[in-house]
Amino acid sequence: MKPQPKNRNVVLVVEDEPLLRFFAVDILKEAGFNTVEASNADEALRILEGRDDIVIVFTDINMPGSMDGLLLAAAVRDRWPPIRLIITSGLVRRDTFMLPDDAVFFTKPYEPSKLSATVRRMAAQ
Repeated sequence: MKPQPKNRNVVLVVEDEPLLRFFAVDILKEAGFNTVEASNADEALRILEGRDDIVIVFTDINMPGSMDGLLLAAAVRDRWPPIRLIITSGLVRRDTFMLPDDAVFFTKPYEPSKLSATVRRMAAQ
């Protein structure tokens, strides 16, 4: 049997708040993307190490564990440079930190249509 091609439209959603994670996943699925979920950066790194089909990481900044979302984004940029990054926060202001190259920032609460459009644009690049 011939192996099936992998779907290259997978978004890893990293969010420690279950309802917010569900909300983001729902938006992304409605936009036509497959999703993988992680509740912290450590779990996200384990997922990334085991998969080669993730094109975008969508991460919150404030999370429990050994690193926050900004450190996760830096690790992703270092180890998996082709993966696109979307960083979000409801607590941290955009002007208080540096985004990794080509990353996009969304303030919570984010607008579903803007998130969908941004993910589509990033996945097409």
